[in-house]
Amino acid sequence: MWPAFRHRISHRLAMHVPLAPRRLRNDHPVVSFTFDDVPRDAVTNGAAALEARGAKGTFYVSGGTVGIRTEHSALADVDDLVALHVRGHELACHTYSHRQVVDMDGAAMAADIERNRRFFQSLRSSIELENFAYPFGVGSLAGKRRLGRRFRSCRSIMPGINAGTVDLQFLKSTPLIDRQIDAAAIDRLLDETLAIGGWLIFYTHDVADAPSIYGCSRRLLDHALEAASRRRVPIRNVAEGLDACGL
Repeated sequence: MWPAFRHRISHRLAMHVPLAPRRLRNDHPVVSFTFDDVPRDAVTNGAAALEARGAKGTFYVSGGTVGIRTEHSALADVDDLVALHVRGHELACHTYSHRQVVDMDGAAMAADIERNRRFFQSLRSSIELENFAYPFGVGSLAGKRRLGRRFRSCRSIMPGINAGTVDLQFLKSTPLIDRQIDAAAIDRLLDETLAIGGWLIFYTHDVADAPSIYGCSRRLLDHALEAASRRRVPIRNVAEGLDACGL
């Protein structure tokens, strides 16, 4: 009972207490497409859909889960990840163990992050993990502070558009998941992003004709990409989005 309560309080503090407030300095709106855990079809379908629009995505990976099969999907293997890197997509950190940040103390987190870094360096020395996403979307105030010393940004799953002053260690993102959003809602979000000059970050997992409860259909992804292109909202990966926003 007490650990669960402590986790909830720590996560809420992470959500609402900014440790790295920064003001966006972009001169145009931006949209990013990100993929957590990286099922294989996020590579074969997701990355391909982005490339067809001349765009790149950000793929948050836990080295300890590479190549395994979960109850929902088969995850990308090392060849898939190297191919993403070679094709210009961004690989980013999701811890090595895929443990919640709130469950790790400083030493455990540092060791886990370093293990993920070494894993990707062993694949290609040119792979640098600059950005981070919280496993399960669960953060902690202490974790934010430690992660902020290691990564340019940390992405949450707190929905919303990043605009004005943002918390770099808890960037907002919106689910691109069939069970949670539809085409009309995507259109409304992009219209709002355009109106306020914000940075909209989508996240999903698998990309398939029959997606898991955490994924999106190819049709929904194609709609989001087409809707952004129609509004002339540039599609950037997270590293490029940070650059575009002067962060």
